[in-house]
Amino acid sequence: MARYEDKRSIWVPHPPDVAFVPVRRIGGTTGWYAWDALWRLRGWLDRRIGGPGLAGRRDPDAVAVGEALDFWEVEAFEPDRLLRLRARMRVPGEARLEFRVEPEAGGSIVRQEATFDARGLLGRAYWYAVLPFHGLVFGGMLRGLVRAMAAVEQSSHSRGESGTRA
Repeated sequence: MARYEDKRSIWVPHPPDVAFVPVRRIGGTTGWYAWDALWRLRGWLDRRIGGPGLAGRRDPDAVAVGEALDFWEVEAFEPDRLLRLRARMRVPGEARLEFRVEPEAGGSIVRQEATFDARGLLGRAYWYAVLPFHGLVFGGMLRGLVRAMAAVEQSSHSRGESGTRA
């Protein structure tokens, strides 16, 4: 299998407990923070070929290993630190989407990594077919997460909270 990766990271001026709030809320009614129409289209196509499509999520705020999160399954979860999703959608290979939040210089580094282990020639063709959309979708998602983090921080300040759980 050939492995393909799309890695992105950004420093944010928020502690990990604030930065992680939008990460754990991703998908379902919250959406994917950018290009939700493309995510819905991908879900529609997935359902047409026998996959789960955008199935939503059990709870808009809580995450547990093994549960469905749209056409992903939560593979690993560490509060305020890690969310790794494994694709349940129909693809010619194994796809994962991972978010890590780490403390860094008075804020946090948010790392987003999409990996795809392509199965055969069809898997390689699939990766290159969707590659032009990665900048839009994954770049936009990271920027949308950053905007949502600022809203979480603002919301906790306006409520006068010293803890930042929202």
